[in-house]
Amino acid sequence: MQKQSIFGRIAQLAKANINALIDQAEDPQTMLDQMLRDYTDNIAEAESAIAQTIGNLRLMQQDRDEDLRTAEDWGSKAVAASSRAEQHRTAGQEADAAKWDNLAKVAIQRQLQAEGEAKSVEPTIASQEQVVEKLKSGLEQMKSKRQQLVAKRDELVARSKAASAQNQVHDALKSVNLMDPTSELSRFEEKIRREEAKVIGANELAASSLDSQFEQLDDLGEQLEVEARLAALKQGRSPAELGQASGETEANTYHGA
Repeated sequence: MQKQSIFGRIAQLAKANINALIDQAEDPQTMLDQMLRDYTDNIAEAESAIAQTIGNLRLMQQDRDEDLRTAEDWGSKAVAASSRAEQHRTAGQEADAAKWDNLAKVAIQRQLQAEGEAKSVEPTIASQEQVVEKLKSGLEQMKSKRQQLVAKRDELVARSKAASAQNQVHDALKSVNLMDPTSELSRFEEKIRREEAKVIGANELAASSLDSQFEQLDDLGEQLEVEARLAALKQGRSPAELGQASGETEANTYHGA
């Protein structure tokens, strides 16, 4: 029963579709590691069972061969006893001849018994020989499948490491991408541009305020001129005199300055 159970596991593992199992697995590497452990354990168990089966087979073969040798030996004794009986019969010694004939019969009976024992074990030997061959074949298939598992596992591990390395390179490239608006350099550049815009705005505001002050001075001078001319008109002076007086006033103001 134990041998059949082992043989069943060997057959099942030998027929396993590795690629299909990998496609169905959520974690292929873990699944392959477990399968490798199962294969290794079952290979060791199968080797032990095969060794025991072969040992039992050899013992049965030895017992059969011993029975055949025994049968041959009893056959030789039967021939010898029959020959002695004929010698006594030729000599007219019928009683002695009968005695040796009886011994020949006993030898023949023992011969038949040994032959029967050897013959009875033949089917078992033949069956065990088939079992051994199947176990050996299944064991070789398991060893071959285990090599496939090792190669597949190594391939998956290498691909996983390569993918991880590519992701790391991709992440590194993203972090130094100068055109990435979310990068530190782009944000720093944008900050500088805002500061520059602020300076430009402040300069424009300052220039506008200065122009306004000069415009106010111009408006004040014109108002003063209007007031002066109005006062001169009230004093009876002519517009020409007012213009000349205004020019003299500006000249005096200039020289006085």
